Order: sequence, then structure tokens, then C-alpha cells
Amino acid sequence: MARKRPADPSVLHGHHVVSGPELRAAMEAAKDADETARVRRRVLHGVVLVLLIGLIAAGIIVAMAIINGRLKIPAAEPAPTPVSSCPASSFDYTPNDKVNLNVLNSTSRSGLARSVADEFLARKFVVGNVSNINAGYRGVAAVVSGAAGQAAAFTVQRNLQGSDYFQDGRNDASVDVILAQDYKGLVPPELVDQTPGQLSCPRESRRIADPDKLPVTPAA
Repeated sequence: MARKRPADPSVLHGHHVVSGPELRAAMEAAKDADETARVRRRVLHGVVLVLLIGLIAAGIIVAMAIINGRLKIPAAEPAPTPVSSCPASSFDYTPNDKVNLNVLNSTSRSGLARSVADEFLARKFVVGNVSNINAGYRGVAAVVSGAAGQAAAFTVQRNLQGSDYFQDGRNDASVDVILAQDYKGLVPPELVDQTPGQLSCPRESRRIADPDKLPVTPAA
């Protein structure tokens, strides 16, 4: 009769029985894993804390530099306040025979410059150049002079209602009259206001200087 083999103490009903050493080894491994995770968390927290402290310190240093004036923060410069180039002076009416002017026609109306020049001549103005020109100006008329001709330009404007004054860099006292599409006629001689006043520059902000073509070419 065959002998029965002694039962394996590590197997019970087909299942492995965990021994004491195995249990201790498993617990030690779990303990080591927990310790590793704990160390990693501590390192991560330390790194975050160092970064926060560094940011706070940098912020304090920058703030102190700004307060002490050692560091300036660039800011958008305010737009410059527009400066009017229209003369602010008040002018007396200059006698017509003391005003030298040129009459230029920038319209498509044939003979306009000549007819207007004849009207100025009848009023004793001294007329020089009379011609057609492409001025690119839209309005009644542009009255153009240098600084020396402002008083004369004032006289011309009093005879040419609705005109716009523009200043250029010429040195003499001559005045250019540039006739445009809205021109209807001169003020009747008996209605010309000869009291002191200022030049009229309602469209000065829209002018374009073009010395190669005209002293001043206003924009449309």
C-alpha cells in the first residue's frame, strides 16, 4: 500500500499560503514605495516654495527700483497737441494798390483767371502772373502768401469771401489767388469790409505742402 505524500504547508486547497517572511517582504516593499512617493512630494513642494519665494523677491526688487527711480516703465507718449499755423495777429486793411497778387485758375472754366484778374485791376490791385494751374484744391479759392504777405492776404480775403488762407515759405509780400470750383465772384467793392481783423484758415489742417508744384497745395 502506497504511502501518502506529506501535504505542502504553503498550499491550502490549491491556493498559495503567504508565509511570514513573504508578508514581511511585501510590507517592506510597500513601505519603501510610500517613502519614495513622500520624498518626491517633499522635493516638489520645496521646488514650488523656492520659485514662489524667488518671484516675491523679484517683485519686491522691481517695485523698489521703480519707487527709487532706477527703473522706468515705458509708457505711450501722449499725442502732441495740434498747433495752429493760422496767424493769430489782427491786420489792418492794406490799400489795394499796395497788394501784389497772382491770379491762378484751377477750374475747368476757360478764361476765369483773366476775368478775375481784370476785376482786381479795376480795384487798383497790382496783378502779376495770370495763368491756369492744377492745384488739387476744392473750395472757393485759396489765398497763399509768405509771412511778409499776411497783411496783403488779409486784404485779398476781404475781397474774396469764403476763401481759405495758406502760408508758404516765400520771402516777399506777394499773394497767390487760386480760384477753385466753388468760386462765384468777388465781394462788390462797396461791400468790402475794411475794418481790422484776422486771416481766415478754416481748412488749414487739410493742407499739403508741395514746393515743387505750388507753395501750398491744400488736400481735397
